[in-house]
Amino acid sequence: MNKQRLLRHKRGQLADRNFPSAGEDAARVAVEPSPYDQPGSSYKLAFTDTEFILREEMRAVRMQLELLKPELIQAEHGIESTIVIFGSARVLPPDVAQQRLDAALAKGEAQAIARARTQVAMSRYYEEARRFAAIVTRATCDADAPLVVVTGGGPGIMEAGNRGAFEAGGKSVGLNIVLQHEQRPNPYITPELCFQFHYFALRKMHFLMRSVALVCFPGGFGTLDELFEVLTLTQASKVRHRPILLFGESFWRKLINFDHLVETGMISPKDVHLFHFVETAEQAWDTLARAFELDTAAEPS
Repeated sequence: MNKQRLLRHKRGQLADRNFPSAGEDAARVAVEPSPYDQPGSSYKLAFTDTEFILREEMRAVRMQLELLKPELIQAEHGIESTIVIFGSARVLPPDVAQQRLDAALAKGEAQAIARARTQVAMSRYYEEARRFAAIVTRATCDADAPLVVVTGGGPGIMEAGNRGAFEAGGKSVGLNIVLQHEQRPNPYITPELCFQFHYFALRKMHFLMRSVALVCFPGGFGTLDELFEVLTLTQASKVRHRPILLFGESFWRKLINFDHLVETGMISPKDVHLFHFVETAEQAWDTLARAFELDTAAEPS
């Protein structure tokens, strides 16, 4: 070993760990069976002991883990700014909605036909979410801090958002959650950025932590919960003001009588300016581009 290589070796030793890592100890224990490694034993390392981690008293630790895991991994991937897409898991892709309508027409069942026609009409929002996510991804892919699409990671509008980013060649995040009725993550999320949550509150916190804008498509209770939390936090100045876009003005005005809230004094007249209505992916992107003074226009997708 020459002198220069020896110096590098010695310098490397200066940075060596003083103690084995948690991973090294966990691996060592895994291959060294113990007479105490049996049901009911407390011998397991605390951080590898699932039964211990899942105790009621450990809730604070589990909440901290759900805060830290997505935070650290997104930071490692250089994700600084996100655009969050909310919307129903029940909105179908246009081709699937049309197939259901064709099947209903073939059977001639009036109720099924009416329901399928509604699904076809609502499927336009799937396509708008898909195109919007693709526009965002393409328009900012060369920026120092690209805008990364984030969804709840499930089907419907969430799938459309992840799908648009995927088809545009970009990363996207999925913040999935364990539900009674199984909700699998859609196949378009960047695998390293597909997270699963137990706590709704921490999942919603992660939606906002890096977001520079929120885009809300038609949805049900879950979508309304997410939207109104954002509106409440913005109204109360608990988070920074950012663009909040509602896709489909007719849907939202029929669902929520904003004028009535103002007329009865339940919200201030200025509160209706916390959000903007949009109808197309291009209109949504142009609204955001103006808000952030981005020198880029929506390209056809």
